[in-house]
Amino acid sequence: MSSEPVWRIITDIAEARDTILRRRSLRDYAVPDHVITRSVDLFGERIMPEEAVRRIISSVRDGGDQALLSWNQKIDGAETTNLLVSPDEMLAALQAIAPELRCALELAATRIRQFHQKQPLGSWIDAAEGGLLGQLVRPLDSAGVYVPGGTAPLPSSLLMSVIPAQVAGVPEIIVCTPPGSGADDIHPTILAAASIAGVEKVYRVGGAQAIAAMAYGSETIPRVATIVGAGNLFVTLAKQQVYGDVGIDGILGPTETMVIADDSADPSLAAADLLAQAEHDELASAILLTPSHELAASVQSEIYRQLDQRARRDIILGAMDEGSGTVITADLAQAFELANEYAAEHLCLLVEDPWSWIGKARNAGGVFLGEHSYEVLGDYIAGPSHVMPTGGSARFASPLNLLNFVKITSLIGLDRRSAVELSEPAQLLAKAESLDAHAAAARLRSR
Repeated sequence: MSSEPVWRIITDIAEARDTILRRRSLRDYAVPDHVITRSVDLFGERIMPEEAVRRIISSVRDGGDQALLSWNQKIDGAETTNLLVSPDEMLAALQAIAPELRCALELAATRIRQFHQKQPLGSWIDAAEGGLLGQLVRPLDSAGVYVPGGTAPLPSSLLMSVIPAQVAGVPEIIVCTPPGSGADDIHPTILAAASIAGVEKVYRVGGAQAIAAMAYGSETIPRVATIVGAGNLFVTLAKQQVYGDVGIDGILGPTETMVIADDSADPSLAAADLLAQAEHDELASAILLTPSHELAASVQSEIYRQLDQRARRDIILGAMDEGSGTVITADLAQAFELANEYAAEHLCLLVEDPWSWIGKARNAGGVFLGEHSYEVLGDYIAGPSHVMPTGGSARFASPLNLLNFVKITSLIGLDRRSAVELSEPAQLLAKAESLDAHAAAARLRSR
């Protein structure tokens, strides 16, 4: 990583597609050497993260609580004595945070709940001639929410994941979050957010071991039907490996934002929005698409100016070295073409009359319209969940919503006349697929 800021401005579209617009899978990301080296301490040999996660999951399936307590000590340095956080600890955390922070969390919770209560979701039955057809939409029995902790806790992620599950009607919702080192402490803002959201069960366990516990259960932690929430590489790999035994919200990789801007944009605001996303992670992507050479130069200057004021400067520099920069496009139409190919988690439209361009933005987790709808509001308080598809999965996936927490059951209740009328075409289709027993079962209903 360079010690000096280098915000690239790329004028060749082919070069842009081969560099900052090139999509990578999880396996394409370089694994930091300290991650591999750490495996020696944990397993006595150097192994890749996929294998480390596989072994952690296996140990939790076999060892339950004792395995979880052991991993808490080995990985997080926590001498955990009780996996479950008590109600008194939750209340104490809520009372300990600053009153203004509590008000902000409560406002965010209210707006998130109000937004998701508007999502249309319901069962239906069509009593048409010939019987009944329909769908039953029912909440899942349980959901597990993973919330990153440590020195950079994310209480907003708890609210953004728990509240949609509550609105969907899930009766049992649990939260897993890493313990602090040394003692059994979890950052108070996470426990405060859990208290505000009405979560009753928060467990001190993080990483792949938390995903394993929620997927398979232990003596203390119940098995759940689905697991949601973003985490580090080990959490993501664990969700991949347990999928099928439990539902997941998706494979959530490093955060990404794409800004489309024209000459009307304020370069200082565009730069601020790009830096805000780049500070998440050295693997984060912050990309500006614009047909304006003048704006591109002004944004670059603003990035250099604002960068020295940012506390997470080194992380931002890492993101700038990887998948961030500016691409000069022929016009705004080409910018939207590239944006749809890239399918960003966040797509911010800093253009004149952004509403007129909504139809062009087909692939994005969230579309942010104008300078007053900046992406940071989406991170915290606007209302929609900030758990959004990454890695290009916005081509086919959606932000976390009520559909992540329900299942749909089809209803088929035909009468005898319909059964007789449909028997012959059903037989023909069964015979076309060489399924004789299917055809026989249909034939028996033909008389």
